[in-house]
Amino acid sequence: MKYDNILQGRFISRPNRFIANVEINNKIEVCHVKNTGRCKELLIPEETTVFVQENDNPNRKTKYSLITVKKGDRLINMDSQVPNKVVYEWIKKGNLFNSPSLIKPEKKYDKSRFDLYVEEGSRKAFIEVKGVTLEEDGVVRFPDAPTERGVKHLKELCNCIDEGYEAYIIFVIQMKDVLYFEPNVRTHKEFGEVLREAKKHGVNILAVDCDVTENSIDIRDYVKVKI
Repeated sequence: MKYDNILQGRFISRPNRFIANVEINNKIEVCHVKNTGRCKELLIPEETTVFVQENDNPNRKTKYSLITVKKGDRLINMDSQVPNKVVYEWIKKGNLFNSPSLIKPEKKYDKSRFDLYVEEGSRKAFIEVKGVTLEEDGVVRFPDAPTERGVKHLKELCNCIDEGYEAYIIFVIQMKDVLYFEPNVRTHKEFGEVLREAKKHGVNILAVDCDVTENSIDIRDYVKVKI
């Protein structure tokens, strides 16, 4: 997954969860933030180096989108729209399924809409994807804010198992060189509890890290999951 027209900037402030003020070429620009999470540990006012994508669509309200941040020596992609795309590409290359006959994004199931639905022969699987940007001393966690939607998805993945489907939740760690993944029970205890129940129920719980550059992100390898 590659981005065009990437520029370096300096994060100044975040008036709300949708926009950020970023200094680009000595000028303060309003940028769209493609991640509605808190991200307070990433976006340090007037300190954090960021990378933004310049857009030429005249119908957009903002000319730039915030894509990647630099945390110490680590690059972290914070585009919440990209995990679905990289998992789609990853599966298409033969991961999880050797030769899938169908990979369908945004497949509706009961009262939910899962990120991916995959078929291979008699195998039929629903897959939910979650992007992870919260890291502390090499440990990565999800969520960074309470997520009732995430709890609902886990419960419905269990229903998928009951109806004979395979079910997966894949945590895409939008960085590399981490130690392990765990649910962030300090932020949302219920999510951790339901995740453990989902595992017992047969839901496959996976985490993968990514190679991240200023203008690209690609899944690299599996990461240990501790729940």
